[in-house]
Amino acid sequence: METIACPDCDLLQELPELPPGAKARCPRCACTVATRMAEPIELPLALTVTAAIAFIVANTAPLMSLSAVGRHASTTIGGGAKEMLFQGEAITGMIVAFCAVIAPAGYILFMLAVLLAARRPPAPHWVDEMLRGAELMRPWSMNEVMMLGILVALIKIAELATVEPGIGMYAVGALVILFPAIMVTFDPGEIWQRVEWADVTRANVTSKQ
Repeated sequence: METIACPDCDLLQELPELPPGAKARCPRCACTVATRMAEPIELPLALTVTAAIAFIVANTAPLMSLSAVGRHASTTIGGGAKEMLFQGEAITGMIVAFCAVIAPAGYILFMLAVLLAARRPPAPHWVDEMLRGAELMRPWSMNEVMMLGILVALIKIAELATVEPGIGMYAVGALVILFPAIMVTFDPGEIWQRVEWADVTRANVTSKQ
């Protein structure tokens, strides 16, 4: 049991542990004060695994191919950041590499560690650090900004060259959808409850000894 305040009417009330898929409403104003996902671990885990696959494809397959005056060229996300570094745009290249490669990879890895560890409680003690790492990386994972930049570039280049989108671009588009889906279906409170359960279990074992 925990005490919470209704976000609409500020009524203090005791919130019992909710079963999967249940909602709790305020007895005064009927506002939803708490929700528990039907699959709090499995659904975000499935989405995160899918995001990991899409991320690998996005960083290994070409984003697009260009054809102009008999010449053909293609590039990947990492290749684009590398070219910026070689052409003297070091700061821009590092920003692109961090926001399009490092931060999304970190977010996916942290989330995989958290969700896999929490599948079978009690959750290990290091899950809280992984969860904080995921929260730290999440705001810097800017795949949607990169996708918008690619579309703007395509519109400008289309008049000068033949542009064909590659598999990598479709993978980036999938990431733009998957990342918000993970955030919507993931409930950090579920993880914290499982970590607290682990602490209680250890405390009980210690007291018996």
